[in-house]
Amino acid sequence: MALILCLETATEVCSVALFLDEKLVGIRESSARNVHSAMLTTFIDELIKASDFSLGELDAIAVSMGPGSYTGLRIGVATAKGLCYALDKPLIAVPTLQAMAAGINYELRITNYESGDESANRHLSFVIRNSDYPVLFCPMLDARRMEVYCAVFDETNTEVQTVRAEIIDEFSFRELLQEHVVFFGGEGAAKCKPLLENHPNAFFPNGIQASASFMISIAANFFKQQRFENLAYFEPFYLKDFIAGKPRVKGLRS
Repeated sequence: MALILCLETATEVCSVALFLDEKLVGIRESSARNVHSAMLTTFIDELIKASDFSLGELDAIAVSMGPGSYTGLRIGVATAKGLCYALDKPLIAVPTLQAMAAGINYELRITNYESGDESANRHLSFVIRNSDYPVLFCPMLDARRMEVYCAVFDETNTEVQTVRAEIIDEFSFRELLQEHVVFFGGEGAAKCKPLLENHPNAFFPNGIQASASFMISIAANFFKQQRFENLAYFEPFYLKDFIAGKPRVKGLRS
């Protein structure tokens, strides 16, 4: 059995989950903006204290590796590395979009979403089981303007379209939707929904966002494979170079 601490900070969500042999021991998370630096270590401390375990009993620490928020990824990876160094534990890097795809798949199978249209939510669960088309999952993270970071995965969580930055327009995913049912999820899906929601093969389930609870199946598999990162050289996967925003403090604008 493996005791794994999972950290998810790639988006606005700050999430920490503890798993024993792929069973959830506890979770702490917040979707409030810009709380990662203040809350991540607090969540870890609360979670460990509420469990019957100590940090020293961890078998590994898993961190969401990106793509995503530059600042969020830096905070999560730095915290994970610090714990691994201090505790002499291995580091597992979990692709952010793959974990989200696993979460969309899982949530669709077990949950009727909390939205105003319960019959539509039940229909989503029905489609994934009974469609004549192969079912795919497309998690999306919000990037700048009409751009998203996305990838496409099948029902086994195998990547079928690689991670990329996509500028969304009315032609996006047209070929994919001709022969597949696609479930779009994550914070970036809101950009895509107005353009694609009327397509019969495009579905946009509500309420799905990044969470450390979605990381465990991948993290556990990597642990079994002993697929660990080099603590000295591992860096997050940013996908695109960091672009600093213009300062808003008077007198600092160039």
